[in-house]
Amino acid sequence: MKKVATSESVNSPLYWQSSGEGDDIVLLHGWGMNGAVWHQTVEALNQQYRVHVVDLPGFGHSHQTHFDSIEHMADLVLEHAPEKAIWLGWSLGGLLATHIALHHPERVEKLITVASSPKFAADKPWRGIQPNVLSAFTEQLVEDFQRTIEQFMALQAMGSPSARQDVKSLKKAVLSRPSPNPKSLLAGLNLLADIDYREMLSALQLPTLRLYGRLDGLVPAKVATDVDSLMPGSESFIFGSSSHAPFMTEFDEFCQQVTRFMNEKS
Repeated sequence: MKKVATSESVNSPLYWQSSGEGDDIVLLHGWGMNGAVWHQTVEALNQQYRVHVVDLPGFGHSHQTHFDSIEHMADLVLEHAPEKAIWLGWSLGGLLATHIALHHPERVEKLITVASSPKFAADKPWRGIQPNVLSAFTEQLVEDFQRTIEQFMALQAMGSPSARQDVKSLKKAVLSRPSPNPKSLLAGLNLLADIDYREMLSALQLPTLRLYGRLDGLVPAKVATDVDSLMPGSESFIFGSSSHAPFMTEFDEFCQQVTRFMNEKS
């Protein structure tokens, strides 16, 4: 295996790490997490690509920065992102990557979303997170945000055969960096509760791959079929043994799907 140099950005208000050589790919983590969750993925992808990982505003090493809208978050990320890249976003990161693809298409070569949805909150017949679950998280955050994040991690792995190991890996990654900013955690929950990009998806003309976990309780696998009809030109894949973190539960298969899609000629 070749040795890969890693660099960190010192001029950005956000914490960036870049490694590898080749086509640029940006990895965006989910709510309550930080860029450390991508450690294993980076090691696999940076053998062929230039991989950029950011701690989103309010999270990890970017915990002193804050955002107050998805537009603001996108602006902070785009400020030091590659001019044009493949964007891969997990969960809330997928919502952000979709926002960037919709509003800044010139910056996006291809889009990959992982366990993500154009609308996270359930709204019959739309499947998603029940609004009362989101509001309970909001209330708990104010009282004990450490415990709330731990509960959220457990929820993300629930149903997966390797749930215990997945939660352990998530915890280890998240706790390796500073705790998130409670203000940003609340702002992130508001995005999950309020944003609805369903009607805008048909405007996305760039190559898109959507990855889901069959056992996911936050973004039900049936969302894949619903979004198929909203984005007929996109491609979807469901991991059979995964919940909300397929890049941990089915790592090899995840890397295969991502590299196959990245290497396809547009």
